[in-house]
Amino acid sequence: MSWSKWFVFIFSVSVLGAPLAARAVDKTRADEQAGAILFRDKGCAHCHGDTLEGTKKAPSIKDIDKDPAWTTAKMTDQILNGGQKMPPFSDSLTDDEIARIVRYLRAKNRPSPPPAEP
Repeated sequence: MSWSKWFVFIFSVSVLGAPLAARAVDKTRADEQAGAILFRDKGCAHCHGDTLEGTKKAPSIKDIDKDPAWTTAKMTDQILNGGQKMPPFSDSLTDDEIARIVRYLRAKNRPSPPPAEP
């Protein structure tokens, strides 16, 4: 690789790549935050608790992100189709909303949703 091509490569990775990576991180955080809001507003917290601790209606899912059995695909399927006592939400949530809720549940540092508006 010639010096000029190498320079262009290094420049594009170091200068142009950083903003792209930062935007990807920002989008992921925004999706996790949106998922937290959806979890609260779409009724998930009603059964699983505001802090995912569980209630009489549904189990704790606080550590679901640490359970290797709960893959992204399995979480998505559970939300779409329900199972055991959980009803399906395929009619009330879009694919994008489900994906954001799953991102929230899988987040290493789950964001807290802002307080609900009265």
